[in-house]
Amino acid sequence: MTATLQVNPSSVFVVSGGAKGITAQCTIKLAQHQPCKFILLGRSEIAPEPEYARDCLEESILKKRIMENLIAQGQKPTPMMVQKIYNEINSSREIQKTLAAIEAAGATAEYVSVDVTDTVSLKAKLDEVSRKVGQITGIIHGAGNLADKFIEKKTEQDFEKVYTAKVQGLENLLNCINPQELQHLVLFSSVTGFYGNIGQTDYGIANEILNKSAHLIKQSNPQCHVVAINWGGWDSGMVTAELKKAFAERGIDIIPVPIGTQMLVNELHPLYTNDTQVVIGNPMAPPPTPLDSQLKTHRLRRRMTLAENPFLHDHVIAGTPVLPATCAMSWMINASEEVYPGYRYFNSREFRVLKGISFNQTLANEYYLEIKELDKKDGEFVEFQTTISSINPQGKPVFHFRAIIKVVAKTPEMPVYEAVDLREDNIITTRGTDFYQTSDTALFHGPAFQQITRVININPEKITAECYWESISVEKQGQFPIRWYNPYVHDLSTQPLWVWLSHFHQEICLPGQLVLTEQYRPLPCDQPYYVSCEVKAKTDTGVTADFIIHNQEGQIYSRIVEAKAVIWPQQLLKRK
Repeated sequence: MTATLQVNPSSVFVVSGGAKGITAQCTIKLAQHQPCKFILLGRSEIAPEPEYARDCLEESILKKRIMENLIAQGQKPTPMMVQKIYNEINSSREIQKTLAAIEAAGATAEYVSVDVTDTVSLKAKLDEVSRKVGQITGIIHGAGNLADKFIEKKTEQDFEKVYTAKVQGLENLLNCINPQELQHLVLFSSVTGFYGNIGQTDYGIANEILNKSAHLIKQSNPQCHVVAINWGGWDSGMVTAELKKAFAERGIDIIPVPIGTQMLVNELHPLYTNDTQVVIGNPMAPPPTPLDSQLKTHRLRRRMTLAENPFLHDHVIAGTPVLPATCAMSWMINASEEVYPGYRYFNSREFRVLKGISFNQTLANEYYLEIKELDKKDGEFVEFQTTISSINPQGKPVFHFRAIIKVVAKTPEMPVYEAVDLREDNIITTRGTDFYQTSDTALFHGPAFQQITRVININPEKITAECYWESISVEKQGQFPIRWYNPYVHDLSTQPLWVWLSHFHQEICLPGQLVLTEQYRPLPCDQPYYVSCEVKAKTDTGVTADFIIHNQEGQIYSRIVEAKAVIWPQQLLKRK
């Protein structure tokens, strides 16, 4: 089967919307990777270029020539007339350029002017061209239209224009091709269909239908390599400087054309034949929700089991899986962000572990998260008092975790840690997983919460460590998914204090409370980062420290101010 799914010189792709724009760039890259045959579909006609337009590439000069030609013909040119002719010339040029680039790569390209929503014409023209180039073995469906408006302003015609190009277009293409011959089906979907986006309800619906169609088609045609690619915004002509700025303000990265086109080629590798839907790009974070002045209270309930949260097997204390404090924090943070979409977690104050949650006979039937609004300012921030509690068998409330969470419309820039020191002193030579589970005083964490790769330097006031957190699956994350805040990396980032305490005092500790935590950027996954832990105070029962989590240049991802840890008797942590 793998051999048949490999793109090869005899492959014949029909590409809707493939003569211009990003779809054309992807087709050119695929041709460069594996010269084969392409049938490009588009609504535009290739018109012979007028004599006056030849060798004229500058827009203002070409429009002037168009005007002069219209006047010479006795017409009165209007801006709309001039723009229409200019667009036709430009369109023909772009199509010709695409065909030339494909053929320069050693591939074959045919252009067919047809609307994919015209069932009869599409069938007739594809039958004709396939007799010339060969049986069609692949479809790349990139055709699409936009009609962005708020939903209350959309018309039926807007919906039909957007919906039919994507959905009816796919249906028509599939009806033109023998399903037994189809080896590759690539659907150009969008993160709008996956995440949603304001003003694009019809576009979101159409693309999500493509996503679901990919799964259904794969089920009925397992021999076919089917993939719906949910693209984010591309760094192309459609993304203006103003739009780039708006994306940046919402934390959305745009896809560079060379990288995006290569990712299309990568997705067609036989190794990924079972990856039926992929997302390439950032979540479409909505703009901040408008706020009213009323302070509200929200209450959520959650049942938790060990089976639903596999990561807990990597956080076992004295033989019992225990909910990490950072996971409790992530529940509070994620819920606060969901109350007002478009606002993002920035800081938490007065976080306290009141009574931990253990996954044994003490596990409650349900846990409650109360989110009480303390203060808010439209377009700027919302501050919540959050509390996780449960009800004991006697019917009395038990309080587990508490914090004040602040979400903001715009996250501040990353500050710089001026005291960064990455000079190695070779005092602690332990490396990687050797920090973990090697003795009763070693770090107890399993793979989901590892690893400190090395201690760079250590002294009685400070420890600096390099860390590297390896991503875990969504299934393993369970009810505590990684979003802006990553509970697993944050837990790892506090572990250097344990190493410091064990090294200088032969003691161990567990989290108690945090005076202030701030996050400026997501903590890195699958790449090194650094933790500078400054010890502020040490007593017989506790230790207080600041954690600065930063990159090699000292730019701060997150910092924890006055983290108070409780020193535990070692025998309480002995593994059973």
